[in-house]
Amino acid sequence: MKTLYIMRHPQKQVAKPNQDDFDIKLSQEGIEEAKRIAQNLSSLNIKPDLIVASPANRTRETAEIVSEILKYDKNIMYNEVLFQAYVNELIETISYTFDTVNEMFLIGHNPSLTALTITLDVYREEIKPGEVLKVEFETNSWIDIGKENAKFIWIEKPDYNNFLKI
Repeated sequence: MKTLYIMRHPQKQVAKPNQDDFDIKLSQEGIEEAKRIAQNLSSLNIKPDLIVASPANRTRETAEIVSEILKYDKNIMYNEVLFQAYVNELIETISYTFDTVNEMFLIGHNPSLTALTITLDVYREEIKPGEVLKVEFETNSWIDIGKENAKFIWIEKPDYNNFLKI
């Protein structure tokens, strides 16, 4: 069994004139939201073997907050592919993960995260800022993940501070 947590970064700051999208940080509300989300996840005793994030400022900030609160003691893997990724690039990134990793936490952006969950046929709505989905795969190897072995477990919606289990 492989478990993937898919998180879209929380609310970002409004872009300044001529500011590159990559450089936009979390808003103060987004920082607080990331802390609340991570606390909720910590209460579920989530202990990822690997955290992978886009290197953009807002996803980097999110990964650092999540890492600290979940007491993740390894290096966060920042992967440039995750910024403005196509869905096939996301799947490839996940598929090439070492099989010693059983629980992976992926922090990225839309529209690629929503495209990923639609492609895996686990969630068909837009992933909103700060939302986290838990997906399990009935396989022992990341290379074998796909919609045929993917199962939606829950989504954490920070606005409602609850977990939706289907």
